[in-house]
Amino acid sequence: MSFLMAAVVFVGALCMLDLVLTLGVIKRLREHSELLSGVSGPGSGFDTLDMVVGEEVGEFATSTVDGEPLTHGMLAADTLVAFFSPGCQPCKEKMPKFVDYARTLPGGREQVLVAVVGDPAEAAAFVAELSPVARVVVEEGPDEPLSAAFRARSFPTLLRVAPDGHGRILVTANRVDLDRPVTAAL
Repeated sequence: MSFLMAAVVFVGALCMLDLVLTLGVIKRLREHSELLSGVSGPGSGFDTLDMVVGEEVGEFATSTVDGEPLTHGMLAADTLVAFFSPGCQPCKEKMPKFVDYARTLPGGREQVLVAVVGDPAEAAAFVAELSPVARVVVEEGPDEPLSAAFRARSFPTLLRVAPDGHGRILVTANRVDLDRPVTAAL
């Protein structure tokens, strides 16, 4: 009988230990969920989008690497806007497709705007590749004018924007399929 009693006490203690460990795991999962929700909000790249379709782009004034001034009001109808970062592996992988896609857009480089966000020295290779097909702006961080106006925090980010009937610049697409032909994407 004492053997049976010892077994029941042992199983009870084992269940209590399991309960304590499970509660600890749940607590850690909640902490991680909170951290990830803070990271995966606008601007994270965890399968969230920085801007939603129909959202208005903020005001900005900057200049391209060619010294050309660029403001919010200068974005023409159906402009492809992209944000890349030199330290981003997905950016490096997506760059060739993006350049090919941008090259086929009607309106040429005037319809394409790219911000390369990061160290200007590291951005040089991206600028060289993108300049023939886009107006390129180099920004050192997410608080620079273009990145702030588009709330770009994740890379790569690809958007289509266009003015509405009231002159506001709105996001018309927040996912751009670079594999689709341009005629089908329009």
